[in-house]
This record gives sequence, C-alpha cells and structure tokens, in this order.
Amino acid sequence: MTHDVTLSQAVAAEIRAEMGRQQKSGRAVAEAMGVSHIYLSRRLTGKVSLTLADLEKVAAALGVPASTFLPSPATAAAA
Repeated sequence: MTHDVTLSQAVAAEIRAEMGRQQKSGRAVAEAMGVSHIYLSRRLTGKVSLTLADLEKVAAALGVPASTFLPSPATAAAA
C-alpha cells in the first residue's frame, strides 16, 4: 500500500523541519507571523490548508525564501 503525500502535506513537513533546524517553536513562529499558535498549528497538521499568504508569512518569520518549503522537481516527479 502506498502513502500518497499531498503538496500541502509535503510543504507543512518542510516547514516543521525548518522550524526544528532553527529550534523555533510554533508559538514563536506564529507570533512572528502575527497569528495565533492555533492558526499555525491547524495548518501544519493539515486540518486547514496552507495558503500562499501563509507560506510567505512563515518564510519571513523563519528568514528563508518561500521556495525553501517546496519540493524539488525530482522529488515531485517521483511522487
């Protein structure tokens, strides 16, 4: 049985990984984004889809380009 990962799930996983690399909590990132930690948590757990605006805010809060969270073409082609 294969487990298909959606683009939104892959992006959320990359955001969580970057937060871990930077040792930033969800609360700290949410505060930097100007949203509640619940707002961010719901998006990172897949309960609510991430928007492009969310992606831009997360990227700014973490100080990285938004493209950091997108899968590489090779990864996307393998899916």
